[in-house]
Order: sequence, then structure tokens, then C-alpha cells
Amino acid sequence: MKKLLIIAFMLGFCSLGTFAQSGMTDEQVMQFVVKEYEKGTSQAQIVTKLMQRGVDINQIRRVKNTYERMKNKQGLGTVEDAKSAQSRLRNSNGDKKEQSVQEMELQRMQAQRKSSLRLQGTNETRHTYDEADEDFMEMSGQLKNMLPDSLEMIYMKENKRKVFGRDIFNNKNLTFEPNMNIATPQNYRLGPGDAVFIDIYGASQRTIESTVSPDGTVTIEGFGPVQVSGMTVSQANAQLRSTLGTRYSSSQIRLTVGQTRTIMVNVMGEVKAPGTYTLSAFASVFHALYMAGGVNDLGTLRNIKVFRNNRLISTVDIYDYILNGKLTGNVRLAENDVIVVGPYDCLVNITGKVKRPMFYEMRRNESVGTLMKYSGGFTGDAYTKSVRLVRKTGREYSVYNVDEFDMSSFHLTDEDSVSVDSIIPRFSNMAEVKGAVFRPGMYQVGGNITTIRELLECCEGVTEEAFIAHAVMHRMKEDRTLQVIPVDIDGIVSGKIPDIALKPNDVLFIPTKQEMMEERTITIHGEVHYPGVYKYADNETLEDFVLQAGGLKQTASTVKVDVARRISNPKAYSTDSIIARTYSFALKDGFVIDGEQGFTLMPFDEVYVRKSPGFYKQQNVIVEGEVMFGGTYTLERKNQRLSDLIKASGGVNDRAYTKGARLERRFTPEERMRTETLLNMAKSNTNDKDSINIKKIDIGDVYYVGIELDKALAEPGGDEDIVLREGDRLIVPQYTSTVKVSGDVMYPNTVGYQKGKKAGYYINQAGGWGNRAKKNHTFIIYMNGKVARVAHNAKPEPGCEIFVPSKAQRDPRMLAQTISLASSVASFATIIATLANIIKK
Repeated sequence: MKKLLIIAFMLGFCSLGTFAQSGMTDEQVMQFVVKEYEKGTSQAQIVTKLMQRGVDINQIRRVKNTYERMKNKQGLGTVEDAKSAQSRLRNSNGDKKEQSVQEMELQRMQAQRKSSLRLQGTNETRHTYDEADEDFMEMSGQLKNMLPDSLEMIYMKENKRKVFGRDIFNNKNLTFEPNMNIATPQNYRLGPGDAVFIDIYGASQRTIESTVSPDGTVTIEGFGPVQVSGMTVSQANAQLRSTLGTRYSSSQIRLTVGQTRTIMVNVMGEVKAPGTYTLSAFASVFHALYMAGGVNDLGTLRNIKVFRNNRLISTVDIYDYILNGKLTGNVRLAENDVIVVGPYDCLVNITGKVKRPMFYEMRRNESVGTLMKYSGGFTGDAYTKSVRLVRKTGREYSVYNVDEFDMSSFHLTDEDSVSVDSIIPRFSNMAEVKGAVFRPGMYQVGGNITTIRELLECCEGVTEEAFIAHAVMHRMKEDRTLQVIPVDIDGIVSGKIPDIALKPNDVLFIPTKQEMMEERTITIHGEVHYPGVYKYADNETLEDFVLQAGGLKQTASTVKVDVARRISNPKAYSTDSIIARTYSFALKDGFVIDGEQGFTLMPFDEVYVRKSPGFYKQQNVIVEGEVMFGGTYTLERKNQRLSDLIKASGGVNDRAYTKGARLERRFTPEERMRTETLLNMAKSNTNDKDSINIKKIDIGDVYYVGIELDKALAEPGGDEDIVLREGDRLIVPQYTSTVKVSGDVMYPNTVGYQKGKKAGYYINQAGGWGNRAKKNHTFIIYMNGKVARVAHNAKPEPGCEIFVPSKAQRDPRMLAQTISLASSVASFATIIATLANIIKK
């Protein structure tokens, strides 16, 4: 029984922490949408289920943004984009054709709408949702464009294959639309719907306008119907001359075509939008394929068939047009022609160092050489001696190396993969020279360069700063490891030692003299205009260096300039107590007048120009308020005091309240650092319950020094007569006959000063203590900047402020949480009691 109660109690507390959490990640939301969509769940039901699982509109927006980024990265479009080929405007050539096209578009839109409604599971006639919540409707709108494209996005295992030529019919700038502004070709065959003009000119002038009837005739007044359907323009002209020649023997007769008819063509098989299309009578196979959206992923580009009257009249190879510019097979279409695009026969992938690496559709008898031609040939860095071919044999993979002589005879099969490697990234006849030569770089080994001396002659010799006593040459051994060969450049050039023969991939490095030693510098510190590190120069004197550093400042001491020199003993076996040597000098007019004569600086010397102890800048203080001559004054002595400043300003006037004078002083860097340290220590020892927030205290630039000016004037030079320093600001106020009461009192107020009255009197004048007042911590802030606690018998004075701090306030959220927890415990206690009674029964 006890175990049951404990388990129930623990489950209750665990449920407190897990209540109202969604628990679905973005990826889980996406997978849930796809899973429900595959089940046939409607869009409205999907949104409802997501909201029941705690998914809000912000998460839906985030999932959709992630989906859009994935879609753009993979090159996918929306449902509308995928069907854009089906909704192209089919340009018309007449009113009848335009009407037919619009009717087809209307039918297509209705079909798409029905398909969309089937996908979403909604009722076309109802158009209503029970859910009217704004978040529901917005979530539904966010999901709209994700269905059903998200299926393709999530389950797509690899990037879409890019097949050469497959996108030719998806280019908006390449429609293959026939030119309607040219003269009607003489081999154009007339048919029902063609508008024809019969011009009779010469002895007689007449123009007959007619349209080829459905039975293939044109009606001519006085002659009746004349059969022209199925005839070419030239054949129809001959027919009319024969028929009309009896009456118009002295005239010329000519038939021309005005408005051409439209034809119905069927595009079937592996195209984006198979169906029946209304096209111009001048339309070709390519234009029909364009109108059908092009070939889909399974369609062939190499064997497109055109049937007319159940007979094959043409076979189209798109590659022949793309690669050779030939329009063989792209015949002009006729009424009821059928274009059949079957599945591809052989699709081969080529990767690597070719100009157009991608998939190509091949014929069964085509070879690797033909594939290389289709792909644009090798790139400049391709290995042309052989290519690698991977083939699926039905059970496993096989690899073939096809050399350059077998490429034309090695035939390809479906799913073959050809890869072209790059050349080996190394040189066969190169030697390189680096460093102190006039023309560093790579040179050809062989011919007129076979030795180091010949190599140096080709790069125009070594530079003046070259270290020719010793150079280094790296040589690649047969196992591709490096070997170092020391080279005496001076001996080889002078002929004192034998020359060294070069081998491919040798690298000769000739250092400079400066590289063989540490960079030599000298440093100057102190009272010069441009202190810092300078490059060392031989025979440089102290005067030269001071002048190079901009000369001495006004603050510089000329009686003590020190030079510190390092001690270096590379042959020492032990340490020494002396680590540096110092030289002292006196200068006058920039020249040494006292010190070692003829002294020159050495590398790494450090010069110190000291500040003169007799130099002082003016130090100013300010006095304001009730003095005779307020303003800025310059300190004349280091120990100048408050009384001296009042004396210099002409003394105080009769309105001055010297007991309330205060001194404002600027922080020195040391004082600021010390104050910040104390504040940081205070922050670490405080909590949120403190009435004063230490974290919000701003140190500022100045602070107040508590002074008693009346005592300082009464006893000049005494303890209260403090010493001034630069930036001090002394403020002598007028007499103030009020006392301010603030803090945790009932009504903060300012009341008149009553001599002899204690702090309690003034607090009562402000309505008394507040509800959370810390009575024992009440303190007084005097006009002169001093602070004292009332508990320590501090007495109010004119112009002071009595401040009552507050006790810490409890956080109401903690109380609410406590009440909530208590309520939860009480509820679970009731449940446990009920369970216990049931078990007893």
C-alpha cells in the first residue's frame, strides 16, 4: 500500500514539470506532415492534429522556412512551378484557335483543381471549415505550399540527374514557334480551315476570297466547288489555272494562303504534359514538344517518333540538332499527327576532367569516343591516355580501363559511369630556385640547364645581399622522400669546387645575409617625440638616435640619459649575476657633454630619456559659490590647502554657509580600480532581496570629499584644512534653512529646520515611518558630503537630508509558486486518499 502511494505521489510531481510542453522538434513536425499526407489526411485535419500536439504558428513558420531553404538548395519548385509547362499560353493564330486554346486551358485548370481537392481531402461544393481561429487559418496557409512537394523533398535520396539536352524544351527563350510572317511555302498542303485568296489579273481583274470547307473544296462563283484539300500550294495553283483558264484565258491566276488553319496534334509518352494540342498548321515537332513541357525524366531524346495515318514518317534525334545544328526529322506537322516519346534506352554518366560532366543519353551502338565528343572533350588538365568505366553487370559492379585507342570501339550500356582523371600534380623536368637571386622561379631541367651554375646563369645570378658561403638544395629521392644537399655557391661560381648536376624537382634555396642573423634593432623610451623600436644602422651615435626619434621633449631631463646594453657570451658554460650594462650621459643642445666619448650604439641597445624632476605642468582647481572671486586657480605649491584657496579667492561673503561647503574630487586611476574592486566584492555578496541594487551603481568620474570648511578656516593648516590636488572643485553654498526627509516614510517631504530637534521630529513631519522602514538604519546626509547614522546620535543640521531605507520585499512570484505547489500537493493528497479507500474496500 505504501509503495502504491509513493508511486502515485511521484507521478503527480513529475506531471507538474511536463505539463503544456509540445515535445515535437521541427524535423518531427515535417515527418508528421508527410506521414499524414500519405495517409490521405486532409490539410485541415493535419493542422488540427498539430495544434493538439502543442505545435504553434511560430514553429510552423520555422519549419516552412527550413523547407524553403532545402527546396532552393536542391533546385525544386512548388507544385505550381512543376506544372508550369502544362499551363503555357499557346499562342493562337486566329479567333478559332484562340477560343480552342482558352477552352483547353479552362479544362486543364478544372482538372488541376479537382486533383488538388482530392489531394487535400476537401469538398469542392462546400468551401467551409469549422475552424475559424486565425492561427488555424494561418497554419493551414503555411502548409499549403508544402504539400505535396515535401514528399519529394524528404524522400529524395540523391540530387536530380542533370541530363544533357533534357531542358531544351523548358527554355522560355527557345519556343520553336513557327514564323507566321513569311510567305506560304509552295509545298504547304492545304486543308479544311485555310483561308485562301484567288487573284485574277491581266485582261480581267478579280479577287476571290474563300475558305477550304470541311470536305476539302473552295467554292468559286460560276464554277462551283473545286477540290484543293491535300494539295500543295503549287498543285492547287495548277488545278485552278486548269479550271478557270477556259474563262480567263488572257489573265493570270494565282492562289495564296491568308489565315492558316489550326491542327490537332497528339503528344504521347514520356513528356511532362501528354495530351492533344491545338497548333498552327506551320508547327513542327520541336514546337509541339515545347508545348507539352518537354521530355520528362524517363523520356528519350534520341528516338522521338512521328506517326501520320498510322505510318512512321519521321524519327527525331535532339542531339543531332544540339550538337550539329541539323533539323533532320523536325518535320512540319499535319492534322492528327501523333508524336510518341518513348523511354530512354541508355543513360550514361561522365564525371571528372571533361568540359560538360553530366548524364548523356546514348544509343546502344555508340562508344566511349562518342561520349567524349558529346561532353565537349577533355579539359586541359585531363589524363587523356585512359578513362575509367564502371558497369553494373546484373549481379555486381565491374571496372574497365579504356585506353585512348579503344575508346572508339568500346560500346556503352545503360547506367555506365565514366570518369576522367586529372594529370599527376607533379613536374617531370622542373628545377626551382628560391631566395637571393634576381629571377627566382621554376626552370626547365635539360637543354642548356643541367647544373647549378647554368641554373644561376639563367636566373641572372645572385643578389648583392646573398649569403653565398652556404646554400641548401632539396632533392626528391626515388621513394619521394627529401634529401638535403649543402651547396657552396661561392665555390661553384668561382670554379673552386666541382659543379653539381641537377635532377627533376630539385629546389635550390639561397638565403640572404639578413636572414642568417637576428633582425637588429635599437629602442628608445621616455621623453622623446617618437619613442619606439628602430632598425639598427652601423656607427649610429646617441645624438643620431635621439634626433631620429624626433628630439627631446620639453619634459626631458638632459642630465641623465641611460643606455642599457645586453650581455651576450655564446661560449659561456654558466650564468653570471650581471645581466646588462648601463651607460649614463648628459646632453646639451642634442649633443653629449658628459659620458663616454665616441660612444656608438650597438644592436639591441635600449635608450632611456628620463623625465626631469623639475618640470611641472599647471595644476588647476575651481572654487564656486559664495566667495568674492570664484573661478579657476592654479596651485602654486604641492601642499596648498582649502584655506589658501579661499584666501586667494578673496574670502567668503556674508551669505556663505561654510559648514555646508563640499569638495568634488576626480578619481585617479588607482582610486577607480580600488573602488571597482570593492563594488565587485559587494556584488558577489549580495542577492536580489537587497533594497539597494549594487549592480546599478555607476561610479562616475568624480566623488565627494567630506570637509568642514568652517574648521579649516578657523585653524589653517590643521587636520580639517585638507591639501588640494589638480581638478578639485570647492563649492561654498548659501545657508539653507530646510531639512529634506526621503525614503520609506509615509509622505517624503522638506520641512523647516528647528534647532535642537532630533531626527524623529522631522520623520513625524513626513507622516512617520513607512510600513517597511528600517528604523535602525536611518542615516543623515549633510551638505558638506559627510554621512552619519541616526543610531549613532547624529543630529540634523540645516540643508541636510534624512533618508530611511526599506526592508527587502518578497518576490510575489515565489508566493504564487508556493500556493500553486501547495494546491497541487493537496489535490494529489485527495487522489491518494481516494485510492486508499478503494483498496481497503
